Amino acid sequence: IDRATIEVKRQLDVLDKELATKKYLCGDQYSIADIALWPWIRSLKNADTFLSFSKDYPHLVAWFDTIKERPAVKRGIRVTGFGDDAVPERHSKDDFIS
Repeated sequence: IDRATIEVKRQLDVLDKELATKKYLCGDQYSIADIALWPWIRSLKNADTFLSFSKDYPHLVAWFDTIKERPAVKRGIRVTGFGDDAVPERHSKDDFIS
């Protein structure tokens, strides 16, 4: 477990350093790289006390928060049942009307 933790922290550090100079993973535009990585980082953020996520990776946290506010991401969280306002049924677009 220690070895895996060290490797995760190393990778988070690399991402944090990259995001210190960019808005998104591949530059100034949101890309498939951001879409693919965001859910993985979301799951790691749940281990914040273990990984010191908020304290040690400020640029990664800012990137995460920026993406979290995108309308499509908010809808995706709702439709997959992970949000507090999860959609119980997904039969029509009206399921998303609050």
